[in-house]
Amino acid sequence: MAEQKQALSTAATSAWLHLLKKTLIRYPLDHADFEMARELSAVPPAQRQEIERWIEANKHGEIHEGGSDLAARAQGKDWPATAETMVGLFRMDDIHFCMLDVLHRKVPGDFAEAGVWRGGVGIMMRALLMAHGERRRNVWLADSFEGCPAPDAKNFPADSNDPHWTHPELAVSLEQVKKNFARYDLLDGQVNFLPGWFRDTLLKAPIKKLALLHVDGDMYESTIQILQGLYDKVSPGGYVIIDDYGAVEGCRRAVDDFREQRGINAELKHIDWTEVRWRVPLDKDRIEAKAQ
Repeated sequence: MAEQKQALSTAATSAWLHLLKKTLIRYPLDHADFEMARELSAVPPAQRQEIERWIEANKHGEIHEGGSDLAARAQGKDWPATAETMVGLFRMDDIHFCMLDVLHRKVPGDFAEAGVWRGGVGIMMRALLMAHGERRRNVWLADSFEGCPAPDAKNFPADSNDPHWTHPELAVSLEQVKKNFARYDLLDGQVNFLPGWFRDTLLKAPIKKLALLHVDGDMYESTIQILQGLYDKVSPGGYVIIDDYGAVEGCRRAVDDFREQRGINAELKHIDWTEVRWRVPLDKDRIEAKAQ
C-alpha cells in the first residue's frame, strides 16, 4: 500500500472521508458531492479509484442495485448487492462522529468491529486513522467469516428461532474482506483480523485498549460474547456502538442483560431505527453515580 508522503489538506481530508462513506454504502451523490470531488486530486490514486468509479456511475445514472431505494439505503434497511456494508448513511455518519470525537478528546485505544460482513465499517475506520495521521492506533476486525452460528437454544434461549444462520449471504470470507480493503488501498499493518467464533477469539484477543467498539453480532449469543470479551477494554470516554439493537430482539435483550448485570447506567442514545450507543463513563462519573 502506498504511504501518504504528506498530510492532506483539511478540504482533501473532508472530501475523501465524506465521499468514501457514500461509496462504501453505495449512496447516491448530489451536486455538492460532485463539487467536493475536485479535492480528491490530493488523495493518492489507489485510495480514490473506487470513489471515482462511484462518481462516474452516478454521473451515468448507474446507481441502483438490487432494488434498493434512497430511504432504505439511508436507514440501512436493505441488504445491498455490492456495498461493503449494510450500515446506512445515518449510522455511518454517527460512527464517523464517534471516531472523530475520541481522537479529539484523545481517548486512548484502538478501533474494533465485531461482526464485519464485507468490511465497510472497518475500511472507514482505517481511512479515518490514516487521514488524521494516527499511526499508533490499530483497527481490529473480529468475525467467523463463515456467517452466524446455529442457535444454541439451551444456553441462549433468546436465539431459539433466530434465522440468521440460514442466510448464506451473511458468510463473507476473510479473503474477500481483505480484497475489499485492498481495493481501497487500506490493507496494511494497522489492520488486524480475528477469525473464528467470538466465544473462541475475543476473551484471548491481544487487544490492550479500545477507544471505540462497534458491535454487529445480530444474535443474543454473538452480542453477549462480544460485550463479555471486549467491553472491559473500552477506555473511559470511549464509545460502544450497537448496530442491531432495534432490528433484532435477541441483540436488544443481550445488551439490556449485559448493562443490567454490569450496572451500566450510561445514557443509551438512539441514532436511528436500530443503532444505539453509549459512552463509557469517565472514572469521576462512575464515582458520582455510585454515590447517588
